[in-house]
Amino acid sequence: MKCYIVGGAVRDRLLGLPVKDRDWVVVGATPEAMLARGFKPVGKDFPVFLHPHTHEEYALARTERKVGRGYHGFTFHAAPDVTLEEDLIRRDLTINAIAQDDDGTLIDPYGGVADVRAGVLRHVSLAFAEDPVRILRLARFAARFGFAVAPETQTLMQQMVANGEVDALVAERVWQELAKGLMTDTPSRMLLALRDCGALARLLPELDALFGVPQRADYHPEIDTGDHVMRVLDYSASQGQPLPVRFAALMHDLGKARTPADILPRHIGHEPRGEAPLLALCERLRVPAECRDLARITALYHTKVHTAFQLRPDTVLGLLRDCDALRRPERFAQLLAACVADARGRLHFEQCDYPQADYLAAMLAAAQAVDAGAVAKACTDKKNIAQAVDAARVAAIAQAKKTYPHPA
Repeated sequence: MKCYIVGGAVRDRLLGLPVKDRDWVVVGATPEAMLARGFKPVGKDFPVFLHPHTHEEYALARTERKVGRGYHGFTFHAAPDVTLEEDLIRRDLTINAIAQDDDGTLIDPYGGVADVRAGVLRHVSLAFAEDPVRILRLARFAARFGFAVAPETQTLMQQMVANGEVDALVAERVWQELAKGLMTDTPSRMLLALRDCGALARLLPELDALFGVPQRADYHPEIDTGDHVMRVLDYSASQGQPLPVRFAALMHDLGKARTPADILPRHIGHEPRGEAPLLALCERLRVPAECRDLARITALYHTKVHTAFQLRPDTVLGLLRDCDALRRPERFAQLLAACVADARGRLHFEQCDYPQADYLAAMLAAAQAVDAGAVAKACTDKKNIAQAVDAARVAAIAQAKKTYPHPA
């Protein structure tokens, strides 16, 4: 019985990154031997155990065989005669197929160390094609590490897409990998890697449709809407925004793909056109409500936020109400963050001023300062309380607008 550290812990150490979790593979053992040593079983599909003291995961060396379509279509074989090399060859990428023994020696039968140093994502064997989740994982690693995809792996992924393997992916796993990819430093790399192999059109067709749609000529005609959205997403990541803001940045322009061709490159009225595809995508992938709801108000109201200084006080209050800003000011702040990313996610606009965010925050503060209880108490006709409170808030916004230092 011999134990090796495998996978991400070895890879991250080679990259000089902090190692958070260590996974182990055990060669030459049986489940009974593991139990006898005090390990606790946790694996459902194949034997995985928790160390009695460190609680790290130890998996018996195993092989696997494809018996059906999709993510779950595998059978596993774990036995004392399964070698380390047989276990490593079933892994997805060479950079994840490196083992380390107890004295620090690396066991690298498939060239993973060289690929780590070269910054290349390469499949270990043709078994890669048996699990469509590996396309998502590779795309996420492309975003996390900035690595390039090996040409032969690119070809293999394109074949997998053409064969319909990605169509068998379950929604929860697609969202799980997408969410992890969105939280990297340059999340656009994940989406572009998926697009390059054709998977984006199958998994996120609403987003894929934005590529090739021209931007407004007064913005940056050099790039299309898909490129713009990637820049918006990466800007939100550069600011350390949380997942809901990054998802909203990614989804904010879906309506532009539904803009009639005779209107392009203008995008008149594209905001409401984006709601239906956004909600369809969120339902299909079972996107959490926090992400879905912020993305929805961003898609519907980002243009109105951009024109904040031209809005009348009553229209500002309507915007605040439509976004539920009085009850949920933190989410409204996230909407403003997504709008800042939209403004700065344009070619040569990365450092542009965006005073609209501070301005609308100030208008919200003015509306919040109205004592609704006092207004209601002073209202003689209780049926008019709502209108009286609105009137007081509009007046407060109007006064704040007069004193606010508008941009030159």
